[in-house]
Amino acid sequence: MQQDAEHSTQYGDQYIDGEWRPSLDAGSIPVLNPATEQVLATVPAGGTADVAAAVAAARRAARGWAATSREERLGPLTRLRDGLAGCQEEIAATVVAELGAPVGFATAVHAGLPVAVAGSYLALLADYPFEERIGNSVVLAEPAGVVAAITPWNYPLHQIVAKVVPALAAGCPVVLKPAEDTPLVARLFARLVDEAGFPAGVFNLVTGTGAAAGTALVGHPEVDVVSFTGSTAVGRTVAETAGRGIKRVALELGGKSANVVLPGADLARAVNVNIANVFANSGQTCSAWTRLLVHQDQYEEAVALAAKAAAKYVPGDPADPRTRIGPVVSARQRERVRGYITGALAEGARLVVGGADAPAGLETGFYVLPTILADVTNDMTVAQEEVFGPVLAVLAYRDEEHAAELANGTEYGLAGGVWAADTATAAAFARRLDTGQVDLNGGRFNPLAPFGGYKNSGLGRELGRHGLEEFLQHKSLQY
Repeated sequence: MQQDAEHSTQYGDQYIDGEWRPSLDAGSIPVLNPATEQVLATVPAGGTADVAAAVAAARRAARGWAATSREERLGPLTRLRDGLAGCQEEIAATVVAELGAPVGFATAVHAGLPVAVAGSYLALLADYPFEERIGNSVVLAEPAGVVAAITPWNYPLHQIVAKVVPALAAGCPVVLKPAEDTPLVARLFARLVDEAGFPAGVFNLVTGTGAAAGTALVGHPEVDVVSFTGSTAVGRTVAETAGRGIKRVALELGGKSANVVLPGADLARAVNVNIANVFANSGQTCSAWTRLLVHQDQYEEAVALAAKAAAKYVPGDPADPRTRIGPVVSARQRERVRGYITGALAEGARLVVGGADAPAGLETGFYVLPTILADVTNDMTVAQEEVFGPVLAVLAYRDEEHAAELANGTEYGLAGGVWAADTATAAAFARRLDTGQVDLNGGRFNPLAPFGGYKNSGLGRELGRHGLEEFLQHKSLQY
């Protein structure tokens, strides 16, 4: 898919009311390959007119879809899950091309995880108690209405599936506005929805910018629920706009997660897992452990271990199966990440590996060197703000009290890790952390567990039962 602008694919349609129809708004958005900087495609820059048409279609479909039985929803949702499973190679290739994720990671995570998440909602829908008897009341869990789903570029298909599938399972119609950097996998998803045979208007896709399509969608009076994933700054604006309309809102925002290695833990394993965690997806993961906290007596040993582990991550062509780390998504993102690196060095951080220079031999493409910064203190910008790139800050702590203070010492609270000599010790420390998810001694990601943050990392939860319930509202019938 390495095409120049002259030979790129030109799309002029949106998926609205069960069909592909010409965009009602003028303008287009170029989609670049971040490894080659060439134009892959252009998509419509939808705005007020496209959003209005999509929301109107969803509103027309809302009552009928809400009235369907779980069996009537399970049919097309199962076909959608099967479509995702059957298109994993195409999905991976699309994400490699428009995001720059290495093909191995794209296949395993960007293509594989959405199948697992979709499957988890099929199982939940099959058994979910939409009616519950409480005393002399019957409590009904009913669809919350028309959903605006606004998704980011870093895990473009996973985030779509994590919002759209539970909303549809709950009986809500959806209007999806994907990130403008990665709209091609969203179009692929819309094709699979169409092939799955959902009623017209139940799912709608509008590509466009956040400023135009996103703003119009959040502020539309016929939207009942807004589910947004993105930066904390934009999330605040989304919440303010949704609040004026008394809309339900779920926000999955930024993170500055700490990985705390307590004395007695397997230091080498903790550091190696941290490096893999923070460099995966070129560091473009909201829950990445971007701060490694190590006891001062083990600090230099941890820094040396991190440098050794980082040597395995050499930037390269994301289409090459040997590549572990590709480019970041855009030139803007590359300059943002490099700016954080130079800023940290100016504030007194020590460069262990990496830096703000372009990787050797990769002058073309939005590449950033995997970077480790030592001697970082919690008052430095790089310890407080979300970099969203392959940059790890290593901090020293004096004792457990100091470690907890450092770990909790940012505005964020999305995720984290704790390593200790035993699980009980790790769990006890994790209870002191103001964060939504904590992995203990390398605990694996669980798509059935609620995902979301404390503090400025957001409101609400995605995944599992908690994710389904974001799209339900409750009615009590008293007898």
